[in-house]
Amino acid sequence: MAVPQIVHTLTEKRNEIEAHIKELRRQLGAAERDLSSVNAVLALYDLSPSTQTRFPAYANLNRLFAYGEMFKLCKAALEEAGKPLDTREITRAIIRAKGWDENDAMLRKAIAYRLVQNLSRAAMQGRIGDAGRQKGVRIWSLGASL
Repeated sequence: MAVPQIVHTLTEKRNEIEAHIKELRRQLGAAERDLSSVNAVLALYDLSPSTQTRFPAYANLNRLFAYGEMFKLCKAALEEAGKPLDTREITRAIIRAKGWDENDAMLRKAIAYRLVQNLSRAAMQGRIGDAGRQKGVRIWSLGASL
């Protein structure tokens, strides 16, 4: 028995609409990726007062701290705490002191890396104490290293 003409026509129309929807979804995905890229570039160049304190994706930390400022902030954090602190705690204290976003993981990572370099050099010079490691994180103290 032959398929009625209406069923054949509706089946072809359904296939045509499904193909069109699939193409529209592909185009929507491409448009969303494009929009995301444009928003990311705009965030890098946005200089409005409300976003000036936001840390840009590729900022150079050399220009964010005055000479010796990071070490002074570390010492202040250690003095305020009154006990040895680990690198993560000092990093958060520095970010708080500068008024930046503590939840920015990339900023914390960049500052922690620079902090370890800075404090390792200070520990070798005897200006700060290295109190060992705990759970893979260095502990720093105000006393000279032993």
